Amino acid sequence: MPEAALLITCEHGGARVPATYARLFAGRTRVLASHRGYDRGALPLARQLARAHGAATVFSTTTRLLVDPNRSLGHPRLFSEITRLLAQDERDALVRRHWLPYRDAVAAQVARLAAPGRRVVHVAVHSFAPVLQGRRRCFEVGLLYDPARAPESCFARAWQGALGDEAPALRVRLNQPYRGTADGLTTALRRSFRPDGYVGIELEVNQRLLTGDARRARNVGDAVVAGLERALACEAANGS
Repeated sequence: MPEAALLITCEHGGARVPATYARLFAGRTRVLASHRGYDRGALPLARQLARAHGAATVFSTTTRLLVDPNRSLGHPRLFSEITRLLAQDERDALVRRHWLPYRDAVAAQVARLAAPGRRVVHVAVHSFAPVLQGRRRCFEVGLLYDPARAPESCFARAWQGALGDEAPALRVRLNQPYRGTADGLTTALRRSFRPDGYVGIELEVNQRLLTGDARRARNVGDAVVAGLERALACEAANGS
């Protein structure tokens, strides 16, 4: 199988609030800066991965508290408590202006990169809070995928093994802290693209490693980059 085409996305890359909706977020600086507002450290990591591999990219820097591009229409967390109570026409406008363009842009990139005999590897970069609802997440990296899709399972396991070699101190878990088949962008794209043409992996990195210490964040990024390179090489060699 020819070399895979790589796509890097970041659905929760920033906490920007469009001026039109600034009134909704007056006095909410703290929540915008929290893990609820965006995935801290995810966008720099996504950019590092994209630069290292010359990958196609689609990033969102608008806060997910407006409308979440990683949730499906009708999902209870598509809108936050801040936007959930807006009138229906205002929520519809949020979907048209922000959610749909992002989803369409990612799907268009997958379709553009796909070619006969070539698989698109889509890495959606996210980060997770070290502690959520009083529970500590005692690992550093999660790789989310659909176990029923053999190419995704092979790729995730290859990346896990490569990361273990590159950075043995990183505890890498499969389908943690969330299920790879839970609602999300990669799950939605699997319904449109066949396993032999699309591998969707959600990369989750503990925010503890990506914030505060710039050198540590770079080192983690270097390990993730090197691990991904080895996984891509395995993908090309096996044609899995």
